Amino acid sequence: MEAFFGCLYYAALRPSEAVALREPDLVLPDSGWGRIDLASSAPRAGTWWTDDGASRQERGLKHRPAGETRSIPIPPVLVELLRNHLKRFGTATDGRVFSTARGGPLNDTGYGEVWERARRAALSPAQQASSLARRPYDLRHAAVSLWLNSGVPATEVARRAGHGLAVLLRVYANCIDGQAAAANQRIASALDDAAAAVPLVKLATAAPGRASEPA
Repeated sequence: MEAFFGCLYYAALRPSEAVALREPDLVLPDSGWGRIDLASSAPRAGTWWTDDGASRQERGLKHRPAGETRSIPIPPVLVELLRNHLKRFGTATDGRVFSTARGGPLNDTGYGEVWERARRAALSPAQQASSLARRPYDLRHAAVSLWLNSGVPATEVARRAGHGLAVLLRVYANCIDGQAAAANQRIASALDDAAAAVPLVKLATAAPGRASEPA
């Protein structure tokens, strides 16, 4: 389950997307950044609502046309987690990266129980009673918040996370609102670089006959 939860935190996958992840979706180089080319999702629908009576129905990506994929760069730490997972556990018969001991798809109850045990082992009693990392889905929220706080443009965050830009800006507005000082610094640096490269203001004020003319 470590690599499963790693996909939620390091790649901002939805749990339903991680459940449907297949080995051909992964680009895992020996070093450096890798990539997930996400092609499908398997949300929980209930046995009454699926074609084959299973608890999950595989379908295309949320907010994407049928057949469209989403390419997500993944950091070396997740590349290593996934490589180790595949080496130790292999895949299900249909190529799924994550499965139960019998080869079936992961379900909410199963990985939710594992997450609850992890919270009890890692957090203090006060933290356990709080909303801190209450659900596995909160790992995805943490990933998107981290990306925004680190200064990644909202458009790129939305693309990687599979969000609509308007929804992203509304849900994570606090992350963006807290970046005023960093934004000012980046703008100041850009202005300095531009002035050094093309000093138009200095050239204009130094032009013959201009210095003594009234504004």
